[in-house]
Amino acid sequence: QVQLVESGGGLVQTGGSLRLSCAASGRTFSSYAMGWFRQAPGKGREFVVGISSSGDSINYAASVKGRFTVSRDNAKNTVYLQMNSLKPEDTAVYYCAGYLGTSIFTGVRYWGQGTQVTVSS
Repeated sequence: QVQLVESGGGLVQTGGSLRLSCAASGRTFSSYAMGWFRQAPGKGREFVVGISSSGDSINYAASVKGRFTVSRDNAKNTVYLQMNSLKPEDTAVYYCAGYLGTSIFTGVRYWGQGTQVTVSS
């Protein structure tokens, strides 16, 4: 069983930056893709970014491309999300996700508990 624990959320002003981390345990980290999703109040959960198990394939949602950067450290069993130029519409609970296989096209299998990101205008 995989456990995912996010950290790094908080309150930031428009234009500011935050870095989220997600620590994984319970399965060989380098064997599965990882991703970040978010859910704003009253809305469904939406895809933000996915990164393959090796880190050589990354897909961003159009809404965050150019502002957010995902990375992973397989030696530390951790995936990161660097968020720059934050906007109020980025306010949401951010969830770390672990996929079934090496590609994000294998489907999400594991979820973290979420971390709140609030961007004030």
